[in-house]
This record gives sequence, structure tokens and C-alpha cells, in this order.
Amino acid sequence: MSEFQIRKDNYLTNRIVDTSLSESDIAEGEVLVKIDRFAFTANNITYAVVGDQFGYWQFFPPSGHDVKNWGIIPVWGFADVVASHAEGVPVGERLFGYFPPATYLKMTPTHVNKLRWIDGAEHRAPLPSGYNAYRRVLAEPNYNKAMDDFRMLLFPLHLTSYCLYDNLLDNNWFGAEQVVVISASSKTSIGLGYALADDENAPKSIGMTSSRNLDMVNNLSLYDNTVTYDNLTEIDASKPTVIVDMSGNGEVLGRLHKHLGDNMKFCSNVGFTHWEDGGMGPDFIQQRSEMFFAPSHIQKRLKEWGPEVFEQKTTAFMQSTIRRSASWLTLTQLNGLQGLAEIYQDVCEGKVDPEAGLIVEM
Repeated sequence: MSEFQIRKDNYLTNRIVDTSLSESDIAEGEVLVKIDRFAFTANNITYAVVGDQFGYWQFFPPSGHDVKNWGIIPVWGFADVVASHAEGVPVGERLFGYFPPATYLKMTPTHVNKLRWIDGAEHRAPLPSGYNAYRRVLAEPNYNKAMDDFRMLLFPLHLTSYCLYDNLLDNNWFGAEQVVVISASSKTSIGLGYALADDENAPKSIGMTSSRNLDMVNNLSLYDNTVTYDNLTEIDASKPTVIVDMSGNGEVLGRLHKHLGDNMKFCSNVGFTHWEDGGMGPDFIQQRSEMFFAPSHIQKRLKEWGPEVFEQKTTAFMQSTIRRSASWLTLTQLNGLQGLAEIYQDVCEGKVDPEAGLIVEM
């Protein structure tokens, strides 16, 4: 078995560790899955940046030597059961969910039903339940394997997009007349942009991006207006404004908060596409800023709406956004963990074109 690991104190440093795992290591009630493919985006770097704060390092403990300083970034992908000692989970079953960037994973199926089961591994019990659930895709009535790449690339991002939109709506836009989306070329931002554009009652949207990605963002024709980081003072500071920030760029946030002043009504901090610029300066308004954690919003809606209604709403949204994203998204295939290692630094440094969707084929 091979694993892609990164140093928790220096995200740019990575290694591939080989270890042994065979069917003889699978106990009663466990299964062994072979990971087939997974997506890799800037969102995965966010998992590393907030790994200690939100427990992302705990999902898949690393193997090998010096494991204290190394961690495994979770990814979304597909895997197939190759050995099973668990009742009701046959060899050949295909799963969609949260996996390590690795060749194999030992799992403990619990709460098995027709469409999903939960990995009941002891170390995962305290972690958000949504990340421990695995879809049994062969039981889905409309499952189409040809859509696997789009699904694993966009599902986790656009689910967050939907939750962001729903949270803004639930809070009456925090009294804002305009929504500024920072890092507007990111896939999560684009998903939010689709939601805002589809709601005729939503405030005006402003996409903020780099000069390098400005043409790409404008070509989407998604936001009502676009500005670059250098020209953020073009935003009308006389209007009450809510910010959704995917960048984590403290310098940009500080300048924007200062520009908007009292009209900065709320700032939802989501991601870290510019994680290396994350230090917040003196002009950052902490009192009206909050880190957004999608699993918490999901749990809130599951309680209020019930699983069936939540799934209906999110599935309809994501079917629409995936269909529209296919017109501009270019899938880029990478050859295994070594292929990931070769492009990993570019992902960390934001050098991957926003139109690219990285797919690691194992």
C-alpha cells in the first residue's frame, strides 16, 4: 500500500510512503477497498490549513516513520471493495466518499442500508458524520460511471456553495445589498455564483479575482460585476456588504474591510486558496467575521428539513451546477500518487489554471 503524506508544519513538503496491507489484515466486520480515483483541488489544501482546528488530520492516520510530523489530506473519490468480512457488503461494491490519497483503505461498515453505510472505525467516531458516510453508487437508480470525475471534483465544493448560499438566505443576507465573493475563479465560488444568479431576489454579486484570472471570470458571465484585488476600492463602499472569502488572504481582507468600514456587515471565511497570505492585519474586522464550516450547516438543515428534503434540494442544485460547469471545466488526468506529487506544489501555490479539474487515477 502507498500513501501520499505532507508535513503538517510545512504543507509544501510531501512524501510517498509504502507499507504492507493485505487481505489477511482484514478482521471480522471489516472490508478492504482499493481506491480507484480521486479529485484534488485547492479545497484539499484548506483541509491541511485548518487540519488541527477542525480535525481533518484525524480521518486517516499516516503510516511509516516519524508519523507525528506527517499527515494525510483527505480527498473525495471512488473505491471498490476487494475483500470483505462484513455482512451485507459484497466484493465488487463501488463507493463514493472521503478517502486518503492512497492505494488501499481498511474500513468498518456500520449502519448499512441500501444506499449508504458509515465507516465505524473507532478513531473516526468523534468526527463529522457526513465525512464518514459512503454512497453505494451501484444501488443508485441513475448512477452513471461516466460522471464520476465531475461528481468527485464538484460534489464537495458545490455542496459547500449551496450551504453558503442557504446560510446567506437564512440570515436575510445579513442586511447586505451586495455580496462580494473573493477568489471568484475558485470552483466553490463559481458554485455560489450560480446560486446567486439563479435567485432573482439575491443582492448583486461582485466577483473578486486576480488579474491573471479576470478574463476567465468575466467569460463565465456569472457575477453582476468583477474587480481585481488591486482595484477593490472600485466596490461601492456606501452599500451594506456581505463578504464570502475563499482566499484566506489577510492582506486583501484587511484592505477590503477598511474600505467598506461600517458597511462591512458580515464576512464569511471559507477557504484558503491564498493560504500563504493568511495572516490577518490590523484592519480586519474580527467581530463581524466568522469561519464557515459546511458540516455544521448540513447538520442544522438535516434536523430542520430531514434527510430526504435536504438531499432533494442539494441534488437538484448540484445536477444543475455540474451540467453548467462542464462547459468550461477541463479534466486533467494525473498518473497515480507520483502524478499528484509532481503537481502538488503548483496546487499549493495557486498556479493551476482555474479551468483545470485534477483527477488522480490510481
